[in-house]
Amino acid sequence: MTSSNDASVTAVPTGERPYQAAGTLQGRTILMSGGSRGIGLAIATRAARDGANIVLMAKTGQPHAKLEGTVYSAAEQLEAAGGQALPIVGDVRNDNDVAGAVAAAVERFGGIDIVINNASAIDLSPTDAVDMKRYDLMQDINVRGTFLMSKLALPALRKSANGHILTLSPPLNLDPKWAGIHLAYTMAKYGMSLTTLGLAEELKGTGISVNSLWPCTLIDTAAIRNMPGGAAIVRAARGPEIMADAAHAVLTGSNLVHGSGAKTGNFYTDEQVLSAAGVSGFRQYSLGAAEDQLVPDIFL
Repeated sequence: MTSSNDASVTAVPTGERPYQAAGTLQGRTILMSGGSRGIGLAIATRAARDGANIVLMAKTGQPHAKLEGTVYSAAEQLEAAGGQALPIVGDVRNDNDVAGAVAAAVERFGGIDIVINNASAIDLSPTDAVDMKRYDLMQDINVRGTFLMSKLALPALRKSANGHILTLSPPLNLDPKWAGIHLAYTMAKYGMSLTTLGLAEELKGTGISVNSLWPCTLIDTAAIRNMPGGAAIVRAARGPEIMADAAHAVLTGSNLVHGSGAKTGNFYTDEQVLSAAGVSGFRQYSLGAAEDQLVPDIFL
């Protein structure tokens, strides 16, 4: 995620090969949780450039004091990029809101082809410091919200010719250090990843792919910027465009992405996906820091 709604990509450094799509999302309908800014908006904007239909369900219907953009301004950006957009003010924690978003997507666009579980809450506090309201918030948004949106969209996804659930969550790395550093957040993010693992197995043979995607480095996000010291940290981050291109590569089903032959149950990283898609070098996504100065993301 980024504090800016600009999802443009910087010029490609000499000698590097940029991402060139092997497929298109034209005419496909995406239902996304969150997406009014940051990584979600960047992914949605990349899809809109193909001519995709995007249904955004996010809480930000009115401007926020600390967060730029609303679901309505995001929808305007998507339509300007070439897609069709349906903005919905809703909370992924609310059953009726999610059911309403699914129904609205089907009514407006005739179905759902892709679900992107983007909404997520973060608190990196250790156990004795984490507020239980924040704990509950992370469990409700990250785990329950991912499960709920995936579950309620299944009937529509089964009718799609190429249904896909993509969740922005990390590989299930059981190195104890990740649980030891921020147990509450680790549990919440791994709950999202367990949803990928379980649904991929449960839905085998249905034609619905279920995968996760995670960045190799820190991404410039409003959530990170609002954390103590965050403004300084993001100087060593990449822009959200790298995740947008990687998500596009996964969702268009390029054979280059699925080197193992399995199109479901994968925990991809952005660099892995883009390298397989022919990208050579990632300096184009940097915000200025040298590659060896970038902050690695957690859970890897």
